[in-house]
Amino acid sequence: MSESKVELDDYQASEYAVEFEDKSPQEVLEWALDKFHPKISIACSLQAPDVTIMDMARKINPDARVFVVDTGRLHEEDHDLMSELEEKYGINFEVYSPEPEHVHDMVKKYGINSIYDSVALRFLCCQIRKVVPLMKSLKDLDAWITGLRRGQWASRYNLKKIEIDHEHQGIVKINPLADWTWDQVWDYIKENEVPYNKLYDKGYKSIGCMPCTRPVEEDENPRAGRWWWEEKAPKECGMHCSVEFGGFEKYERAILGQEEEKSEKEKSEED
Repeated sequence: MSESKVELDDYQASEYAVEFEDKSPQEVLEWALDKFHPKISIACSLQAPDVTIMDMARKINPDARVFVVDTGRLHEEDHDLMSELEEKYGINFEVYSPEPEHVHDMVKKYGINSIYDSVALRFLCCQIRKVVPLMKSLKDLDAWITGLRRGQWASRYNLKKIEIDHEHQGIVKINPLADWTWDQVWDYIKENEVPYNKLYDKGYKSIGCMPCTRPVEEDENPRAGRWWWEEKAPKECGMHCSVEFGGFEKYERAILGQEEEKSEKEKSEED
């Protein structure tokens, strides 16, 4: 199989999205893996939809790639699940982590739990711990696969199974479970004995970083357990959609650009 870059434009992606709208996740994955492998990878957040896709994909192609963004603040149950999945599927996860100096500068300037102080600082933390590592993981890919579903949150209601990801250099984004319900995901996990995150047994319905996630009541929306202390803020981290908020970008530049500014200042003083 050729490893030359495979590209689609918006029109082609829309055509494929229409063609595969009524197809099963396995059919979508079979097409995607055939067309883009090895320059395609599954984004695994260690949640139920992602392990469902992993199981499907590895049955289609045992060499299907999978990556994990380890933010440095994951639950122990997340790492336990990674070990389980590695053993069952014989997989070596491609793990991406935040830059230590970026985390160090953020914590030094704003504190270890600044996420609770303002929405802007929470977005900053997500940007450093999640978004920047994600950008690295997608850098050399032609396409990526997610476990996103339309029923997860309002920002995902118009999700297509195949689309162009303009947030990440125009690569193709595949969402095989876009039209699946939560019950369908769990039916698959049970029927196929797929390892799952044990946090679900403790009342969690949507799993993120340890300090940003809590269990929810049966009648609560699953996303209610994410950043629950915030009011009227998007239940997003920026990995899958642009957060309609510009403040965190300014703070990010302030932190990530500190060394550059310091260097320029020292150079100016020397001159």
